[in-house]
Amino acid sequence: MRTTIAIGAFAAVMGLASSVSAQDHTFRLHHLLSAQAPAHTQMLEPWAARVEELSGGQVDIEIFPAMTLGGRPPELISQARDGVVDLIWTVNGYTPGLFPRTEVFELPFVYVNDPVATNLAMYDMFESDLRQEYQGVEVMFLHVHAGQGIHMVNREVRSPADLDGLRMRIPTRTGAWIIEALGATPVAMPVPELPQALQTGVVDGAFIPWEIIPPLRIQEQTEYQIEGADMARFGTTTFQVSMNADRWNSLPEDIQAAFREASNREWWGQVGEIWRASDDFGINMAVNAGNTHVTLTDDETAAFQAALEPVVDRWIEEVSGMGIDGAALVAHARAAIAANASDM
Repeated sequence: MRTTIAIGAFAAVMGLASSVSAQDHTFRLHHLLSAQAPAHTQMLEPWAARVEELSGGQVDIEIFPAMTLGGRPPELISQARDGVVDLIWTVNGYTPGLFPRTEVFELPFVYVNDPVATNLAMYDMFESDLRQEYQGVEVMFLHVHAGQGIHMVNREVRSPADLDGLRMRIPTRTGAWIIEALGATPVAMPVPELPQALQTGVVDGAFIPWEIIPPLRIQEQTEYQIEGADMARFGTTTFQVSMNADRWNSLPEDIQAAFREASNREWWGQVGEIWRASDDFGINMAVNAGNTHVTLTDDETAAFQAALEPVVDRWIEEVSGMGIDGAALVAHARAAIAANASDM
């Protein structure tokens, strides 16, 4: 009997030890949007669950939305680099100048309308062209959203001249150049601050994708959503999910392998599909609320493209001063996107 009790006690202790060691790698993932945002529910949660599954239960990722661990959205990258948190999802453009090579994918009419092809192009170019600017973090994946559409409080826009003198929100420096090229005044702010800015007249409109309409109820502050022919957009925004580099380097190979498999090339493409679907859902919500969805004609779209081509030239000149061959990056990005183009 004593032997049986001892064996039972030993088994209980070993079971407890096994349950404790089953999740011995806990991570905190911090981001700027709400827990209801598609980025949280359709991208970050499934990705975290996949890492946990591939690790055999050794990994636990707790997601903290809406900056609940403190700070403002532009501080997310420094929180990751400094080890304040383990993982972040953030907008590259919230910290201007830190990721100049990746900016090539934000440029108008370098990015046109295909987030899947663009994400895959970033994957294909990461080691050769982009990795060097992600010092202090280990990138899990990069992505873009479906592209900047024009949201207007009460004015229909069909030509660059229609934006002359207006105040428009944008999150990135390349976006600010787009607005300036169109004769408007850029107003930078993190996207959670946009609804109040629209309501109070701080801005007349914004360049953002449709997917942000539901979580921020943009349809209640605007009347018009405008995009180019064939779903063409006016540039896009790049994002990253990254881990503190020291934390990454401390992980055993099998745990690193779980993160890598969950963040493989197929996943980068799936993220593009997620954002396209979220974008379609968002514009449908706006239209159902009574907003007007304007699709520009081919000629109207060409007028915007002509007005925005100097933004690409400005970027090339800007990064050339940093020792970066901007013209080569533009050509490489356009070719990589074309090579990965999906049927829409």
